[in-house]
Amino acid sequence: MTRLGLEIADIFRAHGPAWRQANAGHVSLPQLRVMSAIEACRTEALGGHVAGCAKCGYHHIAYNSCKNRHCPKCQGSAARDWMAARAEDLLPVEYFHVVFTLPAEIAQIAFWNKKAVYDLLFRASAETVMTIAADPKRLGARVGMTSVLHTWGSALTHHPHIHMIVPGGGLSPEGARWVPCRPGFFLHVRVLSRLFRRLFIEGLCALHRAGALSFFGDMVRLGDGAAFAAWLTPFRRSEWVVYAKPPFGGPEAVLAYLSRYTHRVAISNSRLVSVDAHTVTFRWKDYRIKQGDRRSVMRLATGEFIRRFLIHVLPDGFHRIRHYGLLASSARKINIAKIRALLGVRQPEQVTVPEPRTDIVPFTLREPCPCCGGPMRIVEIFRRGQTPMSRAPPRERAA
Repeated sequence: MTRLGLEIADIFRAHGPAWRQANAGHVSLPQLRVMSAIEACRTEALGGHVAGCAKCGYHHIAYNSCKNRHCPKCQGSAARDWMAARAEDLLPVEYFHVVFTLPAEIAQIAFWNKKAVYDLLFRASAETVMTIAADPKRLGARVGMTSVLHTWGSALTHHPHIHMIVPGGGLSPEGARWVPCRPGFFLHVRVLSRLFRRLFIEGLCALHRAGALSFFGDMVRLGDGAAFAAWLTPFRRSEWVVYAKPPFGGPEAVLAYLSRYTHRVAISNSRLVSVDAHTVTFRWKDYRIKQGDRRSVMRLATGEFIRRFLIHVLPDGFHRIRHYGLLASSARKINIAKIRALLGVRQPEQVTVPEPRTDIVPFTLREPCPCCGGPMRIVEIFRRGQTPMSRAPPRERAA
């Protein structure tokens, strides 16, 4: 199948049943739920409503979304609402983007122990930035940050890493001053890397002592404490990848970035090229290429593509967006108001919330009638599995 509008849902509907049967007993319940949700998203299986124009009588059928956080079609509206709330928290300062990545061998332990190790990745990276920033020899301030977990590489391989957005400065220890960082520079990444390495390894050892880690295959021997300590020794000396990107160009640039990253899933529908019973072809970026065009096309066996997509399903109840320090939810509004007062900015700047990049933008009641521009109203609601009495022209039915 090669066509415009190819979706993950098409792959799951056509090849998911055979894949589930072939992998029975090796697919988790959360993964099965994700597959079912994506297959049913914006179809009659979930019901929906019919919108009618109050002027010309035009009708449009809109099927309900599954709202699953792993569905490529459902993240646009979620990102838009989330960003609208975050726009109120933006400060008129530089913002920095810091990325924390795990070594591949330790990422394998995360693959088997997702909830415990992903949570440790969040905590260790946040503590690293807050500790270094608080050092009087560095910034000497209390900072805040928003962290987003991604678990994939461009080829859908398991590659857990944290994207962190940090305002360029913080409150003085007594809370009486705003301490800005140097223009264009936040903190030394080498210093961040070494503290992150130590904090993460200490946390991983604590999880091991508590019996919270599981090991499989040729690494099952690491269940022994002495063997695990010996295995970790080289990682205590190796360089861990932490890097900082250039600062954003302003609050609008921060929101534009967040619109692409906070609600992203492992692969978007727009990257799909073709699919058949044997192969899925999709676009990817080969980051091993240091110069030139990194864009390329990858072909995977259909079953392997489904497997790679599903390894990025997060544990139930796991939060992939978290706030720390000054931006922690419990005191964020108070801290933001205090910082604005110290900066002499009494009201939040008017920032335009960008439309998130999404594969399919559903037609909603926010938009006027595409025929005459009149207001649209709901004229019929149909439940799961029901067929709407009013049918829109076929070319207008896609929601």
